[in-house]
Amino acid sequence: MPEQPHFGRRLRKLRLERGLSQMAVVGEGMSTGYLSRLESGERRPTPRAVTYLAQRLGVDVSALSEPLGCGSLSHALAAASSAPPGTDSTVALVHALRDDDHADPSSRWQALWLLSRADDRNGDYEAERGRLRELIDLSELLAIPELRVRAYVQYARCLRALGDLGTAEAAAVTALAVAREEELQVADTMTALVMLIGVETESGRLDAAGRHVHELERDLLPAASAPQAAEALWTASLVSHRQGDHTAARNRLETALSLLRARDDPELWTRLRTAAAATALEMSPPRPEAARRWLGEAEPLAELTGTPRLGQELRAVRAHLAFHEGRLDEARTLCRALLHDDGLRLPCRDRVRLAVLDGRLTILDGRVEEGIAALERLGHQAAEARNPDLAAHIWQSLATTLAQVRTPTACNAAGPTHGHG
Repeated sequence: MPEQPHFGRRLRKLRLERGLSQMAVVGEGMSTGYLSRLESGERRPTPRAVTYLAQRLGVDVSALSEPLGCGSLSHALAAASSAPPGTDSTVALVHALRDDDHADPSSRWQALWLLSRADDRNGDYEAERGRLRELIDLSELLAIPELRVRAYVQYARCLRALGDLGTAEAAAVTALAVAREEELQVADTMTALVMLIGVETESGRLDAAGRHVHELERDLLPAASAPQAAEALWTASLVSHRQGDHTAARNRLETALSLLRARDDPELWTRLRTAAAATALEMSPPRPEAARRWLGEAEPLAELTGTPRLGQELRAVRAHLAFHEGRLDEARTLCRALLHDDGLRLPCRDRVRLAVLDGRLTILDGRVEEGIAALERLGHQAAEARNPDLAAHIWQSLATTLAQVRTPTACNAAGPTHGHG
């Protein structure tokens, strides 16, 4: 016998999906008052009522009489949370969300959170953005400050990966404001602040980022866990690097990496070393020896714990490292294989930097005008996206590469190009 209130919720959901009023469903075989009590859960249905309603709705009896929990969102969540490591529970969660009657917003929030985290790990940022929008709405409905902060931080992270820095900053500001107003624990406040610093840095707002780094180190870092401190110091090192303080950048980066052991959080340990290797190649002067060392540490563990996105990030850094070390054929092979991969999952900034590398290789291959045109196009796109940090990297890369080739054509082209920087 179907159980209440699950039966009533399912009955109402099926009726509304078909655009039917209660009067249209009951026909001559049932009263609307009885149907209303069934939908509200006040009355338990009889087998005869279940059969009659299934016929009126045009569904199999099982659509109404399936036992509570079978295929439900709570069932899928229980299975996902207890699954062995490496088990993919996303398909079951997606189906459960599709069939969910929205009666339990907390369970729906949890399912969306798990799916959005899986999207992030896999680099499926468009799918993640859609889930996070609903997550934010549910967080506001539930009015739980911790959930609001976490949803807004993850939304900011996703938007940053998509290159939408303006909206990402607004989400990070909201997260930090909620964390401060509600006096949440250090972990939530710090996550929000670190995300805001990262967006400000990429947006070229280094003064604001520097002030926030000072606040981070003064008020939050002493009470942070090792994983959070490592991520915070890595973000702070990026600010120092952009400000031209390369000694501070190097010290913060190396301190960040020393805080975390591989067995503490293998995925974060690998991701931080991959990011540190990329940062080392962006420093002035670049540090290819450090990048090579950190990549060498990250790659073995990435094979065991990594996602397709992390594998692509590692290959992208390998391409940049090969370029810096003069192994242009290897850089070319790695770079173009990634750019022509239909399943490319890199964040926007990493995609652009890879395209910049391809443009530089094109110039060095002797196709100077083609390479210049590609880099100029990327520079204008970065400026239109209001990403001055990325735009500066593009124009600087163009100028540096033209200086390397030292051809008359390149010299003629270089003049107006500097004006865009």
